[in-house]
Amino acid sequence: MTDLVALSRRHFWPPYTSSEAHESRAPLEVVSAEGSWLTDASGARYLDACASWWCNNLGHRHPRLVRALTEQAATLAHCAIAGTVHAPAIELAERLCGVAPEGLTRAFFSDDGSTSVEVALKIAFQFFQQNGEPDRKRFLTLPGGYHGDTFGAMSMGTADDYFEVFAPLLFGERGRTESLEEAATRIVDALSSHGKTIAAVVVEPLVQGAGGMRMYAPSVLQRLREACDEAGALLIADEVFTGFGRTGRMWACDHAGVVPDLLCTAKGLSGGMLPFAATLATERLYDGFRGDASRALMHGHTFCGNPLGAAIALEVLRVYEDDGIVEEATRKGERLARGIEALGRIPGTQNPRALGMVAAIELGDGGYRGERGWRVHEHARAAGVWLRPLGDTVYVCPPLTTADTDLDLLFEVLADAVRSTL
Repeated sequence: MTDLVALSRRHFWPPYTSSEAHESRAPLEVVSAEGSWLTDASGARYLDACASWWCNNLGHRHPRLVRALTEQAATLAHCAIAGTVHAPAIELAERLCGVAPEGLTRAFFSDDGSTSVEVALKIAFQFFQQNGEPDRKRFLTLPGGYHGDTFGAMSMGTADDYFEVFAPLLFGERGRTESLEEAATRIVDALSSHGKTIAAVVVEPLVQGAGGMRMYAPSVLQRLREACDEAGALLIADEVFTGFGRTGRMWACDHAGVVPDLLCTAKGLSGGMLPFAATLATERLYDGFRGDASRALMHGHTFCGNPLGAAIALEVLRVYEDDGIVEEATRKGERLARGIEALGRIPGTQNPRALGMVAAIELGDGGYRGERGWRVHEHARAAGVWLRPLGDTVYVCPPLTTADTDLDLLFEVLADAVRSTL
């Protein structure tokens, strides 16, 4: 055990980890990273198969992002964007709306994915409260969803392994239907019967990330969009994970040809360099906040539109355009699909699935608290691949820029790890 690990166990409180596990499970002591690779204190390298919680879409330490951060820090690191404007945030708002699904024209900045969802919920609720429909107080969502760890975001989630202890404090209506298609029918029926009481439907488009990489067809999203329109409710798309090319399109909503009323984005937005997020909205919603001070959106954040994060996000968008990142993700996604299909032929595996640069497979029925995925994690770690399973769900979600040869290596190691575990 190194001095740093010992110090960690004395003073650090890690996320999603019991105190006992923190004191017994050996962490990876990362000292540097570049591209798709992490380097530990011994000099060993590990292929980052989860893009460091799904945000390093362009890999680690991308030179253009490092340069953008350095140049911005030399002129303006922070200025509260309340009564002021600065170029990085305003230019980013224009550029981000330009690549968003058509109809999203306003960007509200915050600091992370959870907060971007909180902002969307507050916009939806306050919009109806002050525009003649105060009975719209309900929010509906698909089962198995995860939208973040703040209370509003948790209220929209149904991943009980994360939120069960907080259930008495949550306000969302979280169905327990296993099939996402059946759940969509339940939501459509609720919109038809009680639409005037529903403010919004909140979904992770096409892929439910932390809930187990569960995938569903674009037609489900289309049905929900149509039902929201008929009922006068809003559709909120949580693209924190699925956005920025992760599914092979810039936005997962693009697969369905759907434009949400509110879109939440983070993670890939700043390329893993800094916490930064945005909630995109339609002009109709923005216009609903006109009037005196009592009608202003009641949300703010000290680092809202922070110049450093905004400058990086601007450069991320430029890199995407210059290097054809989304097109590359589509091509590389075909490689992931072939790799996970091959894994699915190993006896004992279940439900191989892939969409863009996301692929997952089940090793058992233990869910988030299952141990088989962690045994695969340990085997892969010894072979130089860094995975972070969701219990018995093993997934790969590498940087979109990962070399083809590294993707092949990833699946070779994963296949050997799965065979050794099952």
